[in-house]
Amino acid sequence: MDDELVSQTRHTNTHLQTNNRSLWDKFWRDKEGNIVIAQIPNVWLILWIILEIVSLFSSSHRTELITWWLASAALGIWSLLEIFRGVNYFRRVLGLCVAVLTLLTIVGK
Repeated sequence: MDDELVSQTRHTNTHLQTNNRSLWDKFWRDKEGNIVIAQIPNVWLILWIILEIVSLFSSSHRTELITWWLASAALGIWSLLEIFRGVNYFRRVLGLCVAVLTLLTIVGK
């Protein structure tokens, strides 16, 4: 029974590594067949979170404005990296959505 499961798993992984992956697999899985939704460490997202927190608690309007712009730039860089280098379609679509929302936020500021 265990040998059969191992054989099926190897067959599935081999199938996922070929170019004939389904759209569903391309959307959720990377080239090795792993489901990838989040990746750690993610320097640009960590930087964005830190700068947003500093921006929220800053006492100076100038510091708040500078950290907000830096946070927006960090989030923009992260989104561009995801659009062009994301490991699956989900990550690329997520990057595109974040880029659009970031641009709309910047335009509305």
